Amino acid sequence: MDWDLKEELRDCLVAAAPYGGPIALLRNPWRKEKAASVRPMLEIYSASGVPLVSLLWKSGPVVSMGWSAEEELLCVQEDGAVLVYGLHGDFRRHFSMGNEVLQNRVLDARIFHTELGSGVAILTGAHRFTLSANVGDLKLRRMPEVPGALTKLRFVLDEDSYLVPELDGVRIFSRNTHEFLHEVPVTSEEIFKIASMAPGALLLEAQKEYEKESQKADEYLREIQELGQLTQAVQQCIEAAGHEHRPDMQKSLLRAASFGKCFLDRFPPDSFVRMCQDLRVLNAIRDYHIGIPLTYSQLVLRRLYPLAIQICEYLRLPEVQQKDVSDEDVARAINQKLGDTPGVSYSDIAARAYGCGRTELAIKLLEYEPRSGEQVPLLLKMKRSKLALSKAIESGDTDLVFTVLLHLKNELNRGDFFMTLRNQPMALSLYRQFCKHQELETLKDLYNQDDNHQELGSFHLRASYAAEERIEGRVAALQIAADAFYKAKNEFAAKATEDQMRLLRLQRRLEDELGGQFLDLSLHDTVTTLIVGGHNKRAEQLSRDFRIPDKRLWWLKLTALADLEDWEELEKFSKSKKSPIGYLPFVEICMKQHNKYEAKKYASRVGPEQKVKALLLVGDVAQAADVAIEHRSEAELSLVLSHCTGASDGATADKIQRARTQAQKK
Repeated sequence: MDWDLKEELRDCLVAAAPYGGPIALLRNPWRKEKAASVRPMLEIYSASGVPLVSLLWKSGPVVSMGWSAEEELLCVQEDGAVLVYGLHGDFRRHFSMGNEVLQNRVLDARIFHTELGSGVAILTGAHRFTLSANVGDLKLRRMPEVPGALTKLRFVLDEDSYLVPELDGVRIFSRNTHEFLHEVPVTSEEIFKIASMAPGALLLEAQKEYEKESQKADEYLREIQELGQLTQAVQQCIEAAGHEHRPDMQKSLLRAASFGKCFLDRFPPDSFVRMCQDLRVLNAIRDYHIGIPLTYSQLVLRRLYPLAIQICEYLRLPEVQQKDVSDEDVARAINQKLGDTPGVSYSDIAARAYGCGRTELAIKLLEYEPRSGEQVPLLLKMKRSKLALSKAIESGDTDLVFTVLLHLKNELNRGDFFMTLRNQPMALSLYRQFCKHQELETLKDLYNQDDNHQELGSFHLRASYAAEERIEGRVAALQIAADAFYKAKNEFAAKATEDQMRLLRLQRRLEDELGGQFLDLSLHDTVTTLIVGGHNKRAEQLSRDFRIPDKRLWWLKLTALADLEDWEELEKFSKSKKSPIGYLPFVEICMKQHNKYEAKKYASRVGPEQKVKALLLVGDVAQAADVAIEHRSEAELSLVLSHCTGASDGATADKIQRARTQAQKK
């Protein structure tokens, strides 16, 4: 047994259900020799001792407990109240056994089973019996006489044990073991008794000898055939296998039966196949972790649904359909039974309901399916695409949303499809992303339907470069984009688009007049190309037309002329008027081109605030030190000192240090 009991069984109220059912334990704190200092715990275990549920008992003293045929736990209290709990500890209902029981109290009670159902029998303090033959239809009866005594058999047990009567024997469990005591079946006795000559015993021996490749197998087989008992021998082995609990003995008997069938012409295979199936089922539910050898309906009550479903499919049990109950009630009832049981798929159940023509029931069942990836495909199959889209969006799975969208696109006409998207903003956004890469025309239609002029302008702007090769087509697309931007009241985007149209026309004209490549260059690159080509006047005119600031134009021209190493033109340019960017950039550009000679020309023209930096760039450390000392700038002195690295700079470094010392004295 897997349980870890803290109490002896003698100190507990014990109730075990028949047919290998569960065991309920309630420590009895109401015994006179023990004080009820703490409330007891009601614990329910499987037949192998695996805990199912544990709950604190908050009601009155309990005299007896027992299980009903529906596997509800009945707890009979001292005052005659009977509390009914489910297999998993959920409280179901309660009822009273009448005023006489309440007045005289309960001495003892038993739960019993008849063809009418499960009943309760109570012995009161007045030594009278009160009973109800069916707790589902409570009708109390009083018995004037005590029934006669039963014949008893005595067995010696090693430890405190509890007995559970079964149809074919008795279960005996204690703290450590759980055993089954029953009468040995006739077929098993005939096969396994010492020196048995029964047909089944001979066939079993024949099969064992056959495996040993012994000629005795033939002798045993001939003996059975001569007596005409081979069919009986096969049947005995099949039947005996069903009574065995050990799989190895089951296999041995079934191998013997299979061996015997080989020598029979017309032995029907049904009984053999059925026994193999039954034994596979029984072995599965006898597993230690399940521990409940039950019928299929009792198994479902224990919430082991995946195993029950596999059993039903394996045994090909017929389906039961409730067509007189509303779909919502059926779905709710299924959910109440299944809950969140691991291994159970509501989508599989819904698919079965749909296959039976119960579409609405299938939809109700899918509400309980937590995995959207399982909900959506079935909803699409049932042609409930809009509901499938809602479920896909709720899941947050973009791949799932795309799947539904593509399905909807093929299923609905264009107008209905767009209307559906408008009602689902997330789906609309995802579909737009899809269209940007796959279906540009559809994207344009979406923007048109929504009067989204801003996005329409951006669409035509991109299309002017992606789809159009001719300059005329590109300008036309840009014009449409500009009109859309104006409708969207985005004047900046509209004017920028118009400027791009002007630039394209100008670039075409420049190509026609000057040759070279101008199309698709930026405005700055166009100016730079003109400067490099020596077309300075055109570059200046272009900068005026497009209002390029002077600082930017000077930078462009400075960079272009330095790249050309046209130092003469650069000097002329620097003297054309006062530089709006100063002359330090000229020094920097010349040094970048490794031309110190030209750089020194501009270093002398650099303003006082940048003079030290310019002199250091051209390597004139001594003059830079003189300027820094003149400026009395500690920052400039430190900068010059950091450039005094060679031996030739020692005098300059000393000069700076003396200047610092004098400054500190003042």
